[in-house]
Amino acid sequence: MDFTLNEEQQMFGQMFGDFMAKEVAPRAEAIDAEGETPSELLEQAAMQGFLGAILPEDYMGAALDMTSYTLLAEAWGRADLSSATVFHAHMMTAMAILAHGTEDQKATYLEAMAMGEKLGAFALTEPAAGSDPAGMLTEAKPDGSDYLLNGVKSWVTNAGRAGTYVVFARAPEGVTGFIVDADTPGLKVGGREKTLGLRGAEIRALYLDHARVPAANVLGKVGHGLRVALSTMDFAHLSLAALTLGGAEQALDLGVQFASERKQFGVLIAKKQAIQNYLADAKLKIEALRHLIEHASWLAVQGKPYSFEATMAKLYGGQAIYETANTMIQVHGGYGYIVDYPISRLYRDARAMSIIGGSAEIQRVLVARHVLAEAGIEVKP
Repeated sequence: MDFTLNEEQQMFGQMFGDFMAKEVAPRAEAIDAEGETPSELLEQAAMQGFLGAILPEDYMGAALDMTSYTLLAEAWGRADLSSATVFHAHMMTAMAILAHGTEDQKATYLEAMAMGEKLGAFALTEPAAGSDPAGMLTEAKPDGSDYLLNGVKSWVTNAGRAGTYVVFARAPEGVTGFIVDADTPGLKVGGREKTLGLRGAEIRALYLDHARVPAANVLGKVGHGLRVALSTMDFAHLSLAALTLGGAEQALDLGVQFASERKQFGVLIAKKQAIQNYLADAKLKIEALRHLIEHASWLAVQGKPYSFEATMAKLYGGQAIYETANTMIQVHGGYGYIVDYPISRLYRDARAMSIIGGSAEIQRVLVARHVLAEAGIEVKP
């Protein structure tokens, strides 16, 4: 297998990096301080085709292959993890509709999402069902040609800003996915969670009180919602891994910059072996993560299963970015603990990446399940 980027992918990578350096990175501090990703930034991203990155041209998408998509996610994560999470949640929703929607559903929703007219939000988690989606309590009761949805969804990124939600609920036949419009009567958005990091991403609860959704908005088949959710999570894991790669690269950049300017005992700290060890270890983690992502995205481009590889990349990515950000705090010394330095923001953002999209603990269960399957041992959480 050859992971060398072709000419088009190299061009995309350069374009993504240029846009993020010019339009996103300079806004990162303000996004964190103000707690909001500016609408004009999302509009600019839509004009570049980023909000429809993986969507076919028929739906005004950019039709990127998975490798090119990971380059985009990496570049956004490197510029600002907070707004990158907004983008990730939107693309996750679009992917669910693209992969499992009917032609009518795709025609109705995807173009508007690609154009930035409607932001997407993916509502799977519940207060009592985080890593166990099969244990969800939200109900979908048939009512004529509609379904009435009742329940609570938690930790929904983009809730309140989204125009299109993918919501999972338990129908009589089993867990089922639904496309729910933001203006659906009975759909209410809760107060915003005050998070430690990723402050530019609006994360809220969703309350469904007899929310009436047409049966035509069932996503996939009735009772097949877990299949829809799990297949979408494969994409989500790879997308998050790419975000963490970018964030880890940014952390290392900040560490190198500081070490190249700060002097102690009359010499640059970059000349101290302890600091060099920190930088070297960070680089090793980054390149190991890059190769996990390249392998998973290569499999996806070849049309092969990539679930296990994406899970490993997501698991390692959450670990790599946190350890790198933590170490670069150490490189900064006392300055790393001052909020005026970007590394402190990145450290807060990085901490979330081993939680969102599936905790590190559940990811390890999934990896262990794969490892032990050949031995005939069944692994359950």
